[in-house]
Amino acid sequence: MSRTVPYGSWPSPISADLITAGVTGLAALTSTADALFWIESRPDEGGRNALVMFRDGRKSELTPAPFNVRTRVHEYGGGAYLATDQHVFFVNFADQNIYCVGLDGSAPVPVTNTDAETRYADFVLDATRGRLIAVGERPGERERENCLVAIDVASGAATDVHRGHDFYAAPRIAPDGKRLCFLSWDHPNMPWDGTQLHVAQFDGAGALIDVTIVAGGVAESIVQPEWLTSERIVFASDLNGYWNLYSYDDSDIYCIFPDEAEYGGPAWGFRSK
Repeated sequence: MSRTVPYGSWPSPISADLITAGVTGLAALTSTADALFWIESRPDEGGRNALVMFRDGRKSELTPAPFNVRTRVHEYGGGAYLATDQHVFFVNFADQNIYCVGLDGSAPVPVTNTDAETRYADFVLDATRGRLIAVGERPGERERENCLVAIDVASGAATDVHRGHDFYAAPRIAPDGKRLCFLSWDHPNMPWDGTQLHVAQFDGAGALIDVTIVAGGVAESIVQPEWLTSERIVFASDLNGYWNLYSYDDSDIYCIFPDEAEYGGPAWGFRSK
């Protein structure tokens, strides 16, 4: 016997748990010279994010339970780990601290020792100075405050290297270690509305000097800046209405290939590609 029920309220044997059971989510694929890394979201472990490595034909998990690789910076997260040739640095969700784990299967050890309201994301290794440069977030008077912080890998001590904007993203160190680029934006903008691309020098003590806005603004969205060489940055900008690829060096900025197509996307989370 058939019966009529309101739209969307009919009974079904198919539940959300049934659909997602046993389905492992894969995200945040990166690589080094001889290894691949990614995050597996595992429904059978309560959605825990495990960091996995594939090297020498073998898959191994670097972050055993209860470690959960996830950052809460900007709440959208992303950019929760950084793989190097010998170690991986990652954020653990429960305490929002950065940990370091060797690629040899050793147990993770803490790098920072702060409360869960102090958060880190989107970090890069400043090998010359033995530190990480990260987006930092902490409680403020009216809302959470963002800045760029330098974290000493040996001691965990964190020092602000740039502040003054509402949001930061994408700190990237030039291959020669002498310069840093990064993005910032301010209320009421979201990162797809308008961002600024900064370039700065490191002084002898590792502080930032000669910080210069080289592209972007309140109505130009820049995403995904990367150093192509120690002199040249490639990034996506929607200056012409589409996220096209641009090149910057000390001489000028130019669009690499003007096209009515998107070569980037909205930065909901860090390291979005």
